[in-house]
Order: sequence, then C-alpha cells, then structure tokens
Amino acid sequence: MIDPVALREALINVIVHNDYTREVTPVVEIFADHLSITSYGRLVSGLSRKEFLAGRSMPRNREIMRVFRDLGLVEHLGSGMSRILSHYPADIFSFSEHFLEVSFPFAQGYFDSPEAQTYPVTEVTTEVKKLLFSYSQPASKKTLMAQLNHHNDEHFRKTYLVPAIKVGLLEMTLPDKPKSWLQQYRLTEKGERVKRQLAGVRDAG
Repeated sequence: MIDPVALREALINVIVHNDYTREVTPVVEIFADHLSITSYGRLVSGLSRKEFLAGRSMPRNREIMRVFRDLGLVEHLGSGMSRILSHYPADIFSFSEHFLEVSFPFAQGYFDSPEAQTYPVTEVTTEVKKLLFSYSQPASKKTLMAQLNHHNDEHFRKTYLVPAIKVGLLEMTLPDKPKSWLQQYRLTEKGERVKRQLAGVRDAG
C-alpha cells in the first residue's frame, strides 16, 4: 500500500522531530485512500521548508536522535528525506502553524491486487480454524459435525457455523432455503484464501 522505506523514514522522523514540550504525541491515522502521520511543532527556527525538503536537518530532540543512531535506525542527518522523496512528491508534506503532516496515498490499484485480498487470520476463532481445516468439500452440517467429532448441534451452529458464515468464509449452497434438508456448506473464495493463509502460519510454526 505504501513504500516501506519511505514509511519507515517518516515514522522515525516524526518521533525524532516531534515537539514534546506540550506533551503532544505524534499521530498516525488511516483513511480510505491514504495514511497520515502528523507531528506537533513547526519547523525548527532557522530551517526553511525548502531546506527541510532538501534534506537539511536540525534535530529538535538530540537525545532521541542519539538513541536512534545508536540503535542503527538512522544514518546521517537528512538522509531519510531523500528516501521519502525518491518515491513520493514533495506535496505529500503539509505545513501549518503548529503541525507538520505527511500523507502517503495508497498505491493505485492496490485494493484490486491479491495482497489486498488477504484476511487478518488473528481474527479467526479457534473453532472456525478447526472447521476450515476439517473441510474438504461441500457438506451438510451433520457431516461437518462428524468430521470434528462434535455432538452438540446448537453449540456447533453458534460457535462454528454462524461465525464462519458471518465473516464470509463459508456459505450455504441453498441460501434461499436455509432450513432445507438438502442444505450444504462450502468454502467461499475468501475462505479458500484464509485456509491457505492459516496453513502457512501453522506450517511456519
């Protein structure tokens, strides 16, 4: 969504150069089409916008800068700006009387890419994970319960079946007839992707 090098440099800069004298901390906000990072405090006295964008640096918090340098997170002063501007135009920076904001637009077409179709697997419950891993083909609720050696019909429906359907991982083969005795359940495309994700996480562990 955002160039990782530019984002890293912007995050480091906002921490190092934020004005903490009024206990205002940096803010990161995510919107529909961009990510915004805002720091408190105008440019350090003696540093113009042109010089700032050219990579000139006058650290506001020298001790924080020293710590970051000791940790190997920063190199020489001003190098981060050139990394950001090698990927984005200067107008991503916005200056006001008290704040400095950098807005990273999300990559065009990103949300149509396979990377954007992944699902936060940490949000999948243990029960739904078990259901996904036991699934092999469209099956009735009774068959799915048998595959998991589960015997409580109502508990299975509430903790396994309904949550999987609500997040779009499983779907009914007869959605217009939810109580049909011919009803079966199958993985959606999203469910297939999440199952592969979970398998990768499990194998890596």
